[in-house]
Amino acid sequence: MHENNISEERKKYLRKIKKNKILIIIVRLLIVIVFILGWEILANIGVIDSFIASSPSRIWDTFINLSSTNLMEHVGVTCLETIIGFTLGTALGIIIAIILWWSKFLSNVLEPFLVVLNSLPKVALGPVIIIWVGAGMPAIIVMALAISLIVTIMEILNGFLETDKEKIKMAQTFNANKQQILTKIIIPANIPTFFNSLKVNIGLSLVGVITGEFLVSKAGLGYLIVYGGQVFQLDLVMTGVIILAIVAAIMYQAVVITEKIIVKRG
Repeated sequence: MHENNISEERKKYLRKIKKNKILIIIVRLLIVIVFILGWEILANIGVIDSFIASSPSRIWDTFINLSSTNLMEHVGVTCLETIIGFTLGTALGIIIAIILWWSKFLSNVLEPFLVVLNSLPKVALGPVIIIWVGAGMPAIIVMALAISLIVTIMEILNGFLETDKEKIKMAQTFNANKQQILTKIIIPANIPTFFNSLKVNIGLSLVGVITGEFLVSKAGLGYLIVYGGQVFQLDLVMTGVIILAIVAAIMYQAVVITEKIIVKRG
């Protein structure tokens, strides 16, 4: 009888969680719908200048026109550059964080330089990067690395350093070497840190790519936004921004889904 009561309470709890999730989704959709309708209405009655702020209907028309020409080419270029920058930034960030964790001396030497590089406005490096690697995709990928790499290193290294000290000491009492501590304790304990870093890194990589496209690209969503601003086509600018937001959300959700799959299998 007691087990049945617990089972019913559990079912009620799960139903409550499910209803709460559905309610959250509905409220989110309502917020988006109200925002779009309000924007369109205010633009139509002249409260908002549709030339300056555009409107949902004009953005939709621009999207349809772009879809019939070369929109997917621009989206594909931005996605490719972001994935390359994201992959390189994540891999290099993890490797460098491991090296710095391994060598306390090297970590202490490089720490102030990492802080300075992290606080440096990366856009200021744009002309230098273009001169070093040339215009085009290489410069854009390097810009993405410049923005995302240091943050990745610092976040993962901080996770390594905050790993349970008692577990490490216990392993050391059993004569575990640094490699064993790294592979058996540090890395497994920091799986959530890795995925938190990925979530941050995907956004930073996209920021870096768009910044690079502002400077040197002849294709991509950043190029569309800059071009729209130069020729005063604000509809094109807003369309590019909205497509960029959708791309960012899809990439972020891809990381979240990957995390759920790996955690579930683990």
